[in-house]
Amino acid sequence: MKIDELPLETLPLSRGRNLVSPRDAGRRAFGFTGQSGNGKTSLLEKVIEHLILDGFTISAIKHAHHGFDIDKPGKDSYRMREAGCNEVMLVGDQRWVLMREFRRQPEPDLGMLLSRMEPVDLVLVEGFRDSPIPKIEVFRSSLGKAPLWPNNATIVAVASDESLDIDLPLLDLNDPRQIADFVRRYVLA
Repeated sequence: MKIDELPLETLPLSRGRNLVSPRDAGRRAFGFTGQSGNGKTSLLEKVIEHLILDGFTISAIKHAHHGFDIDKPGKDSYRMREAGCNEVMLVGDQRWVLMREFRRQPEPDLGMLLSRMEPVDLVLVEGFRDSPIPKIEVFRSSLGKAPLWPNNATIVAVASDESLDIDLPLLDLNDPRQIADFVRRYVLA
């Protein structure tokens, strides 16, 4: 199904399953998912640029599958965390960042993370494939990885660099403007 042929009122809002509104937690959220190496971040970067040009304020949440640390051993903030602080905030003249240690707590869900963010027009989410927000799957069959959409009802469209025979809107992976327009229409529907 081509997106150009899809009227706004027929956007697939839930594919018949339990999909929460993109406006849950007081934030509009829309996700991008797909197997590693399909180009999610590169696409997201371009989509963000288009949405900002359209006048939207945008924030993003990126799920990292492996542990990461933005702090450096030996720095004061690192030493405070290592001493046992649950949260440490770094503040500079250009930005601030709040680091929170989970210690023995489970990783927070997307709803809690969204509730911690300042209000913006739209929060774009990379990863969190099992979260109940609408998502576009970034898919390249040439990489030989299985698609997620057949088993994930939260995927409402697929962005690919080739033609696919699917029952979802098919977006051109090389046309970030088209994808930004789809997200805008979907979120505002």
